[in-house]
Amino acid sequence: MITTVEHPRLGEVVLSQSRRARRISISVRGTGCVRLSFPCGVSARRAMEFLECKAGWVEAARARLAQRRAEKARVEELRRAAKADLPDRIGRLSRITGLKYNKLTIRASRTKWGSCTGTNNISLSLFLMTLPEHLRDFVIVHELCHTVHHDHSPKFHALVDRLVGGNEKALNRELKAFSIRG
Repeated sequence: MITTVEHPRLGEVVLSQSRRARRISISVRGTGCVRLSFPCGVSARRAMEFLECKAGWVEAARARLAQRRAEKARVEELRRAAKADLPDRIGRLSRITGLKYNKLTIRASRTKWGSCTGTNNISLSLFLMTLPEHLRDFVIVHELCHTVHHDHSPKFHALVDRLVGGNEKALNRELKAFSIRG
């Protein structure tokens, strides 16, 4: 038997009394909808008392779900912004520096701002969009320099430093103040 009741604190709650249920359980759907399942041997009143005891848990679960939805929306917003900005930005910096890359991929990487493969494919984190523009450019120049030096050797750092006007160390320090947050 399935019915819907209005809980004073939690709003609409779906009550599901079922022969398959072995215990009273509460589930919170992605939409925030609450379902209270209970066995046939338990009264609806007893199930509602159980729900009342767990109302704090339900509210916390709803808050976690809302935060996940907001985070997903934020990531999608950053993804759209990255796709609109980063391809033109890397193209411009490639022309200015004369450093050629093979292919660009935009990922939701939370561990690195960017990377460059041995075949000069560059991957950039969509979280670059959380950085000031000059640091976005710095990360891209850093990755473009890997198309010449596939390591972090003194020659690599000398090239990066030359291309950023002698400011590699200062820009690196500034970049370390930021973290990739999801």
